Amino acid sequence: MGETSAEGAATKVGSVEQTTQSAGQGSVPGSAGTRPGRRLFGKDGLRGVANVEPVTAPVILKLGRAMAYVLRREADASRRLKVVVGTDTRLSGFMMESALCAGLTSMGVDVLLTGTMPTPGIAYITRSLRADAGVSITASQRPFEENGLTFFNREGYKLAPATERRIEESVLSGEIDQIRPTRDRIGRVEHVRDAVGRYVDFAKRVFPKGLTLEGVRIVVDTANGAAFETTPGILRELGADVIVCNGQPDGYNINRECGTAYPATMQKAVIDHRTDLGIANDGDGDRLILCDENAQVLDGDRILAMVGLDFLRRGRLKENVLVANAMSNHGLDEAISRAGGRVVRCQVGSRYLLDRMVELDANLGGEPCGHVVFRDFGTTGDGIITALQVLRIMVQTGRSLSQLARCMEPLPQARIDIPVTRKPSLDQVPELAAVISETKREIEKDGGYLLARYSENEPILRLLIEGKEDALLGKLAHRIQMCAEDVLSRPM
Repeated sequence: MGETSAEGAATKVGSVEQTTQSAGQGSVPGSAGTRPGRRLFGKDGLRGVANVEPVTAPVILKLGRAMAYVLRREADASRRLKVVVGTDTRLSGFMMESALCAGLTSMGVDVLLTGTMPTPGIAYITRSLRADAGVSITASQRPFEENGLTFFNREGYKLAPATERRIEESVLSGEIDQIRPTRDRIGRVEHVRDAVGRYVDFAKRVFPKGLTLEGVRIVVDTANGAAFETTPGILRELGADVIVCNGQPDGYNINRECGTAYPATMQKAVIDHRTDLGIANDGDGDRLILCDENAQVLDGDRILAMVGLDFLRRGRLKENVLVANAMSNHGLDEAISRAGGRVVRCQVGSRYLLDRMVELDANLGGEPCGHVVFRDFGTTGDGIITALQVLRIMVQTGRSLSQLARCMEPLPQARIDIPVTRKPSLDQVPELAAVISETKREIEKDGGYLLARYSENEPILRLLIEGKEDALLGKLAHRIQMCAEDVLSRPM
């Protein structure tokens, strides 16, 4: 089994990860009277229902002002600062973009708008234009009525927690309320010329010049999201025959029964059109799942195994280390270790994945959800970069996707998302802690694994049990589910 990082907000007791967060982020009024201790940011920036606090125009404006204030304190104050801003395809993106731009420019920062752009594209544009920061207006794989902000530093990595805390403090304390630059010190808003074209050219350079995708038929489900132009366009420019599903965003249909969370449409299209594979993005284009020519779904673990083994064979995997999170199937560890590499585990969450990769100077890591990071090419997960790496291997080896996927044999798992109305620390709920501990002892007798953790953005307890017998895993998971539904739906 892989090594596990104990870093981050969650703690790990045996094989049970426990969190102490409250049930939701709470509201953040737009006045200085906000109670101390309220937090705006989660693991991936700000998230919530659009136009419900804290994801409201007044709060977004304040965040823009606070971001500008903090950036200016950390930079050379004698020059004008620049922040790149882009959106996915949600209706609320217009409102949030306007509020954010107003906040940034009111503090003397210039804004560079990309328009609709995948989150990894915004990170890339931020780096390439040497901007001081970037912001993606997105709620990733969540429904259209939700939205949020993801912040990047000038190198395209997510803002450090310390910087986020300073931004939060500036909003909540009211310290910047009276700072009002005037005259020529007010910022301006400009559109980045051909932002999509810049990102497309960057992504195409990842694919070897001597290769082509001619003769490869691909179904692409863009989730009616930010990658609705870029993913099909890049594949077509490289020679592929592309059939697009869910590529007509209307502001409301992003992630609606499509994309990475709903692979059935992609699977059916692969069979109907007899393609070589299917590709599905999420709403902001940083995740990818695949299905092979037989319409079998391949998650992030299978993708990591295929690419990780290729990197090992070619001597491209730094220190022979691949980073995966605590939810990854241990079949991945076995496949990589057989080839002479090792898997290092981290806490669940893209921020923790990147932190661990940077710490180890690892160049490949990812999560079962299909968030895969290639640090040789970028600073965040990128669905099209991931797809191009898998396609490269297919073309270079002449093997089908189903043949490549046989490199890993997943261990049986039971996964359940359990709705909850509150999120106390699991060790503070005696009945549930006892059931989890008993189940943990039982499953570990046979080399199994158990993980229980709250979702940060949703009222859900996520349960994962891994072992050798499918029937037993389902029975054990159901036992924990029944207890959790009972005790975590009670009022405080």
